[in-house]
Amino acid sequence: RYGGTKGFSVKVALIGATGPVGKRILHELVLREHDVTAIVRDISKVAPHAQVTAASVNVDDGEALAKALAGHDAVISSIRFLKTDPASLIGAIRASGVIRYICVGGAASLFMPGTKTKLLDGGQIPEAYLAEPTAGSRFYDYIKQVDDLDWTFLPPTGMFSNDEIFGTKPGGRTGKFRLGTDEQLVNASGESEISYEDFAMALVDELENPRHIRQRFTVGY
Repeated sequence: RYGGTKGFSVKVALIGATGPVGKRILHELVLREHDVTAIVRDISKVAPHAQVTAASVNVDDGEALAKALAGHDAVISSIRFLKTDPASLIGAIRASGVIRYICVGGAASLFMPGTKTKLLDGGQIPEAYLAEPTAGSRFYDYIKQVDDLDWTFLPPTGMFSNDEIFGTKPGGRTGKFRLGTDEQLVNASGESEISYEDFAMALVDELENPRHIRQRFTVGY
């Protein structure tokens, strides 16, 4: 079982290190002096840094991915679910010998506050945008059956407040956020959101001090 890394530099394989979430996680890992292998399609998008090694790996190639992951203390994935086969990804992690896995999840898998209705099924997501959230919910249904990895599934509670496409508010690394488990978190204004930077903080906190082994949890304001 994974015992945590607080106070120690560890080797982390970050799949999807140049996406909107992944690049903030990469920054947070580097800020806390962890060594990172950034697994991406285009290594030219990874800025040079002494603590970062960029690796171009096709995530669909299970053998190549397992080889790239081997020797790390933990794996973090931040990739689109529509382009991810959970059986293939989990199989590669198993084959690599890495026990600890943290997945950037999707909010649609969470229950609406005070209910047992998934956000996915609550009628709030326009039909045109349902494909990715549906794939994310299916990924969670798959991973929660996995009992031989120390996995954690971490979805944002709702919108990223500083999303490049949909967000309208400034982001920032404040460290002032709440953690939840299976239900969406809503603030006093009725909003459900978190900045990319604070999400990354919560994820790396979990890496360093595991509190949600084989569980889902969420973060929001």
